[in-house]
Amino acid sequence: MLKVHHIRNATMVLEMQDQVILIDPMLGDQGFMPSFTLFRHKARKNPTVPLPPNSTSILNKVTHCLITHQHPDHLDSKGVAFLIEQNIPVTCSIKDKRALEKRGLRVVSALKYWEKQTFFRGTIEGIPAKHGYGFVSKLMGNVIGYYIKSDFQPSVYLSSDTIYTDSVDTVLRNYQPDINILACGAAQFDLFRHLIMDTNDLTRFVKNTSGKVIANHMEAINHCPLTRKELNALMTAQQLNDKILIPEDGDVMEFV
Repeated sequence: MLKVHHIRNATMVLEMQDQVILIDPMLGDQGFMPSFTLFRHKARKNPTVPLPPNSTSILNKVTHCLITHQHPDHLDSKGVAFLIEQNIPVTCSIKDKRALEKRGLRVVSALKYWEKQTFFRGTIEGIPAKHGYGFVSKLMGNVIGYYIKSDFQPSVYLSSDTIYTDSVDTVLRNYQPDINILACGAAQFDLFRHLIMDTNDLTRFVKNTSGKVIANHMEAINHCPLTRKELNALMTAQQLNDKILIPEDGDVMEFV
């Protein structure tokens, strides 16, 4: 059985057999970061919502951490402090390894794109991610997604912050993940195009996967305007709502 705890934004926890895997810990208090937009979307300090009440009990069980990239809405100072204090082993991109070690994290494995490594009772593979359409992707730097496969629970594709690319399409069509964790907030700064999939590509992703989609990266950072209600309406209009789960902060989902 696989349990997926949605904490807030991109922060989630996977319970896989005897391992409890934290993803992208943004653990700071509500409003401790500045607004990410001033004009295009309403200026609000980030995160715009607090951690859910059950987050402490879930975090206390964590045995490992996956980091997709170093942006503060995925790894903040409180997240770093938690990983150091609890001495949590970390898996990350090879491009982030040195920087994360300098911040005091215990990196035990680092992946290149399309590199596969042993991961507990299965494997983990680094999947290319492109953080934005056009020029803005160069400014956003490197990001990595992960594909986790095991004989003991459903396979998981963690897309991270990416637009729809040939690499994403390859994973959906050839790997056919059972569970897809997808950034759905349609993030955008005051300038430039979207930083993650727009609504057309979100629809394309859900259509092209044979598995279930779990929506994250929503209603917690002020540059992510797409709401859960709007995403549900979009998926319903496309007759895709049976393929997607849109959890509230603190929700847990179980898969066999």
